[in-house]
Amino acid sequence: MSTRSSDELATNADVSSPESSAIRKAALRLVPLMTLCFLVNYIDRTNIGFAALTMNKALGLTTEAFGWGAGILFFGYCFFEVPSNFLLYRYGARIWLARIMITWGLVSAATALVTGPTSFYVVRFLLGVAEAGFNPGVMFFFLAWFPKRFRSRALAWFQMAIPLSAVVAGPLSAAIMQLDGLLNLAGWQWMFILEGLPATVLGIVLLFALADRPDVASWLTPEERKALTKAVANEHRAHASTNFRAVVRDMRVIALSVLQFGFTVGSYGIGIFLPQILREHHLSIITIGLLSSVPYLCGCIATILWSGAVDRGGRRSINLAVTCALGASGLLLAVWIPSLSVAMIGLTIAIVGVTSARGIFWSIPPQFLVGEGAASGLALISSIGAFGGFMGPVLMGWLKATTGSFSAGLLCMAALIGISSVLAALLPRLLRPRHQAQPSDVSVG
Repeated sequence: MSTRSSDELATNADVSSPESSAIRKAALRLVPLMTLCFLVNYIDRTNIGFAALTMNKALGLTTEAFGWGAGILFFGYCFFEVPSNFLLYRYGARIWLARIMITWGLVSAATALVTGPTSFYVVRFLLGVAEAGFNPGVMFFFLAWFPKRFRSRALAWFQMAIPLSAVVAGPLSAAIMQLDGLLNLAGWQWMFILEGLPATVLGIVLLFALADRPDVASWLTPEERKALTKAVANEHRAHASTNFRAVVRDMRVIALSVLQFGFTVGSYGIGIFLPQILREHHLSIITIGLLSSVPYLCGCIATILWSGAVDRGGRRSINLAVTCALGASGLLLAVWIPSLSVAMIGLTIAIVGVTSARGIFWSIPPQFLVGEGAASGLALISSIGAFGGFMGPVLMGWLKATTGSFSAGLLCMAALIGISSVLAALLPRLLRPRHQAQPSDVSVG
């Protein structure tokens, strides 16, 4: 994140005030670091798609077995997401986020040691357990640092790590896999080692770079600590859910969880299998790595531009519905005209849609979640939604094995993203409090 981008977080504040000075320091120190961590996280989640180009044959994995292995990560992730965020709330973001990164880096690198389907499933499950809580944990962390009028831009930059990881992962993974045979290790083994260990290093960095709250940040002046702590503490969140019991009964949380599930299924169904889809056009690994980065580069640009437009103009639900509809229509285009050039256009449109949807989506829950409710609510939404990360690869793998083509899987992804589009359009009605609409009520329209 550039200095200019950090300055944008303080656009609406008095540039000479302690509050805006503190926000600018926090933006420069925290947002780029956490975005880098999320970038490494997503590379470690999705690099398996490139490993499959040679790993599947080496381990005796069928397309369906690979889909189960790719998806089982999210089974572990979902199961431990809420407990992980309870521990983050108890022990603080600095210690717990560092723990997550150190363990996931070690487990990701250990994927190089798998010898067959069973060990592959075990390591992928453990990787999900190790990663559980990171994404909602960072969002909870940002609640303590950025007031509402700046938070959505900070979250948009953080979420941009997802498409950016695919831009980086394609060429990087393809290049590392050229080390095949070095020290008697296969190229896919080198890829897991060299892309996994940086997470452990970054985890150690977090122990020294983060502060749980502004009031304990040694790199802020006393005036800045006081001003930023007051700005965050004085925020009003309409009809807030403040504990786990309230969260699990909150229909807003359930509606958002189901919505995110739909477009997450599509996101991971596309992302994990994109290298194999391109491989059907008889391309080299290097070409696949370069081509697969193009849709996500467009997604990076779209995420920032679209989030900025929503920040200025509002109408989150309508924009979320449009991005999901764009994702579904892109997949339909890729199936309808399967030539490489048109398929790439369709997949690019789809990825622009689902990545932009993610940036808009995560600006909604913090409007009504606070305290323990924020820690557990964000984790619950993330865990239910992330179950789509399990279902996407499994459905794609099963449908490919059943039909012999990726077309059925892409149509299934399009249908699920389309359902999310409909739910997004209905959000203002679904999220409206029963006793009804006062000006202070949460608005996602």
